[in-house]
Amino acid sequence: MKKILMVFVLFLFNFNIVYMSTIQARASDAEELTLYAQSAVLMDADSGRVLYVKNGQEARPMASTTKIMTCILALEYGRLDSTVSVSAEAAAQPQVHLGMQQGESFRLRDLLYSLMLESHNDSAVAVAEHIGGSVSGFAEMMNQKARELGCEDTHFITPNGLDQTDEGGVHHTTARDLALIMRYCVYGSPKSREFVEITQTKNYVVNEIYGKRTCSCANHNAFLSMMEGAVSGKTGFTGDAGYCYVAALERGERRFIVALLACGWPNNKGYKWKDTRLLFTYGLDHYHYRKVTFSCELPAVNVVLGIPDNGYRGPSTASLTCDVGKKLSEKVLLRDDEQMQKAVILPKQITAPVKKDKIVGRVTYKIGDYTVADIPVRTTKTVGKWDFFWALNIVGQQFAQM
Repeated sequence: MKKILMVFVLFLFNFNIVYMSTIQARASDAEELTLYAQSAVLMDADSGRVLYVKNGQEARPMASTTKIMTCILALEYGRLDSTVSVSAEAAAQPQVHLGMQQGESFRLRDLLYSLMLESHNDSAVAVAEHIGGSVSGFAEMMNQKARELGCEDTHFITPNGLDQTDEGGVHHTTARDLALIMRYCVYGSPKSREFVEITQTKNYVVNEIYGKRTCSCANHNAFLSMMEGAVSGKTGFTGDAGYCYVAALERGERRFIVALLACGWPNNKGYKWKDTRLLFTYGLDHYHYRKVTFSCELPAVNVVLGIPDNGYRGPSTASLTCDVGKKLSEKVLLRDDEQMQKAVILPKQITAPVKKDKIVGRVTYKIGDYTVADIPVRTTKTVGKWDFFWALNIVGQQFAQM
């Protein structure tokens, strides 16, 4: 433990934050929004940055919003024309359900429309067993994908979102994690186009392959017609979760995600629409893309035991540069009164020998805790070490000139 503390102290001693500067310095706190949801997030779909949050890291059940993960994994790992056989477990799922019977067969494509338009619980289990081999196997796939997406407190047990508990806890997520999953489904997955197409479909007819059953499905995502630019969404409700909703909206070049958990219980079904509209409107009114320039004007750093700059005596320094590259200038989604801070983190000194292109520091641009850019600082030249043989050579040169 003492060794770890000593290393940490040495790190602090050798590195300085050279300076911090502020861009767009008119900072103020975001206005408070009155939301019905107990947990809510407004996210920039391009960067994944959370723009507004209310209890965004609190774990809660998420009901049928679970099905966005079920759908995207089925699209990524399944063939839409493949045949899905209905098991006893799938047929036994409670309402809302397609009413399928054990032994029936459906195309995977049809069941995804059943899943996302009508939110059928039996279709979810049939899809999970078809893709993952079992419900538990599919849940492992869901949890693995959640980890890959950066979800910090999400635990999937079922593919349909019904309230359930296992040795890992209750079936749950957070508003932030749910927004990240929706961001992936709509914008990040190689099957995003198919996902959006399914969730935007107004009506669809599901047919059992051998003609045993036909079911007409209607899209229950009313928000698709409530705001210009609504792209996709999924509702959910259970007794433990309350009303939940996750949605994506585009307006021009701006793209947003809203996730709501515990947004009322019966008879307050409309709360989720009010909160969704309020959060999207807040994003549209306050956040706009502005061009930001990244610069790297850096001082030279002293090199301990380095060969002097003039080759004989005096200081030894290494000039520095940073890999601005494509980040020389870019558009960043900023609130109208928001500030961005630049921090240059450099060592007080470095020890010879020093190779060209050695990373010795960083330049970071941040908005609050969110990192807009993290740019490595490198040396621009090689600096040799001052040692006995170098000194002997210098002395020899001096004698030769006498």
